[in-house]
Amino acid sequence: MAANGSRVRVLVGTRKGAFVLESDGKRKHWDITGPHFGGWEIYHIKGSPVDPNRIYASQTSGWFGQIVQRSDDGGKTWEAVGNEFAYNGVPGTHQWYDGTAHPWEFKRVWHMEPSLTDAETVYAGVEDAALFKSVDGGKTWSELSGLREHGSGSKWQPGAGGMGLHTILLDRLNPERIFIAISAAGAFRSEDGGKTWKPINKGLLSQYIPDPDAEVGHCVHRIAMHPARPQTLFMQKHWDVMRTDDAGDHWHEVSGNLPTDFGFVIDVHAHEPETVYVVPIKSDSEHYPPDGQLRVYRSRCGGNEWEALANGLPQEHCYVNVLRDAMAVDSLDRCGVYFGTTGGQVYASADSGDSWEAIARDLPGVLSVEVQTLP
Repeated sequence: MAANGSRVRVLVGTRKGAFVLESDGKRKHWDITGPHFGGWEIYHIKGSPVDPNRIYASQTSGWFGQIVQRSDDGGKTWEAVGNEFAYNGVPGTHQWYDGTAHPWEFKRVWHMEPSLTDAETVYAGVEDAALFKSVDGGKTWSELSGLREHGSGSKWQPGAGGMGLHTILLDRLNPERIFIAISAAGAFRSEDGGKTWKPINKGLLSQYIPDPDAEVGHCVHRIAMHPARPQTLFMQKHWDVMRTDDAGDHWHEVSGNLPTDFGFVIDVHAHEPETVYVVPIKSDSEHYPPDGQLRVYRSRCGGNEWEALANGLPQEHCYVNVLRDAMAVDSLDRCGVYFGTTGGQVYASADSGDSWEAIARDLPGVLSVEVQTLP
C-alpha cells in the first residue's frame, strides 16, 4: 500500500490528444495539462513502474500513421522514439474464417506495457494482432513472432474495432510469464518470455463463431489480475464476465446478477484481490449504459454477486461508453478507481467506488486511462 501523502498522476489518452492530471493524496483538486499531440488519437499512454517519469504513448492517425512517443520528465516534454515495427519470421498472409487470404498489416499500437523491473524494456500490442518488445526505451523494436507462428491465425478475425492485441499482463512473480488478449482471437499465455504461446480459452462460449467453444476465435474485450495473485484472472468478454484460478487453463462465468454481461472494461482493486469492477453496457449493438444510467458494478467476492455504484454518476440521459483500456486503480491506502468515457468525462473515486466525481469534463472521447501512484 502507498501512503495517502503520495501524489497521483492520471494519464488519459483521447481521440484528439493526451492529457495528464495530477493531484495530492487527498485526490480532491486536480491540475490538468494538455492536450499533448493535439488532434492525434492516443490509443494508450502508460508510465513505467520502475521510473515514474518515463511514460510511453501511442500516437496514431489515419493520415500520418503511427508514432511512439516517450517522455522522461513525467509528461512535460516528449520525443518520438524508434518506430520501425517490422513483422518478422511470419508468412505474409493468413486466412480468416471465410477462407480468404489476408495480408498481415501493421496499422497501429493499441497498448504499451512497460516492464515491471526495467525502465528500458517495454512491450507493444499492435494491430494486426502482434506483440513487440523494446529493450532500449523504444528506440528499436523486435516482434515476439512466436505468437503469430502459433498456427491458429486462420481462426482469428478482426473485432468491430480491428484485430488488435489490446491487453498485456506481466506476472510480477514470474518474469517469464506473459498474458495477452486479442480481439477476436482470445487470450494466450507464454511461460518463456514470449517465445512460445498457449491459447487459454477453455470454458469460453461464443455463439457467433462457427465452433462456439473453439480453442481460439473468441472476442475477449479485456483481462485483469491482481499482481499478488497471477493465477487468478478476470475477463470481460463479448458477452459474459469470466474468471480463472489456474492462469487461464479453465474459465467459468461470474456474471451473476449484473443487469447485462456485455461490456469492455474490467479491473481489480489494488489491495483486495477479490474486489472486481466492471461497467455494463446495454448490448453489442447499443454501446451505452442500461436505462441511460451510468453505473460501475463491484463484486467483493470475485464475481457472481455484484452491487451497483452510482453515487456521483449521472443517472438519467447518459449514453456514453467506457472502452476496454479506460479504467485503472491507484495503490493508495484507500484504493482510488478511475475511468473515462466516450463523452469526454474522467470520473474518479477516492473510496474504492463508494462515491464518484468528475475530475475532467468535455475532453475528446477517452480511449485509455492509466494511473501512477507517485512518491
